[in-house]
Amino acid sequence: MKDFDLRDLEAFVAVARTLNFRRAAVEQRVSVSSLSQRLRDMEERLGVRLMNRTTRSVALTEAGELLLARIAPAMHDVGEALDQVRGLRGVPSGRLRINAPLPAIDLVIQPMVVPFLKKHPQIELEIIAETSFVDIVAAGFEAGVRYGEHLAQDMIALSLGPPERYAVVASADYVAQRGRPKKPEDLLAHSCLRTVFASGAMPDWEFEKDGRMVKVSPQAVLVGNNLRLMLQAVHDGAGFWATFEGYVRDDVRAGKLVSVLEDWLPPFPGPFLYYPSRRQPPPALSAFIAFVAEWKAKQKRRR
Repeated sequence: MKDFDLRDLEAFVAVARTLNFRRAAVEQRVSVSSLSQRLRDMEERLGVRLMNRTTRSVALTEAGELLLARIAPAMHDVGEALDQVRGLRGVPSGRLRINAPLPAIDLVIQPMVVPFLKKHPQIELEIIAETSFVDIVAAGFEAGVRYGEHLAQDMIALSLGPPERYAVVASADYVAQRGRPKKPEDLLAHSCLRTVFASGAMPDWEFEKDGRMVKVSPQAVLVGNNLRLMLQAVHDGAGFWATFEGYVRDDVRAGKLVSVLEDWLPPFPGPFLYYPSRRQPPPALSAFIAFVAEWKAKQKRRR
């Protein structure tokens, strides 16, 4: 152990978790070359290869898997211990890492960020946008954000905001030329824009009315996962797009976009902040939990 320090082990865990030197270097705030050199030095001192790496991929060896399994929980415990010690100062500090899907960041978390940092200037907030589901503890996050149907039962969940809705929209010109669908199945005869996830999954469009559930999978003239691209395309008349209402609400009110099938799109619970059940959460996380409660109370008074 005397040949290693915490920075060596943190570097190894970061690369082992991400299997990506560039992402791990950003997380560790070092250059890729220095991170790679630190890992090579570790391997030389241990006398065993921890990772097989090429220009395109990184994979743990058996020794690397063994080391990660033993030290990752210990590193997590060390981080918690340091956070608790910092908390004795009475001023929340340290790094708070949160994993969240982009719509939750854009529509719910974004307005909170600057007020939270102004209230807690000694906290370093790190928010990572990620749609795929991750083990937040194993990935080094203090908390995550997801919608209710995807929350693990062993997590504590805190509502971040009011109910949300989906919207199906098109440009006014498109609707004038092609007509307004009266039921979800009518969308099958229209040009549509579909969202695809990084995994390749392309979810159906779901509708509900009077206890009846309808799923449609319209033919797409455009498939993508870039919000700006999809929003511009729908404004330019490419077709109908299903998205979170918060992204298009102002454009619908301004008459730039037309919302359809609204009676088929009931509200659903907004996103939840979730975190592991602990007797003493890290001070930075405790501060954010308290801030969310205050923020929600203020927003409720304004409505």
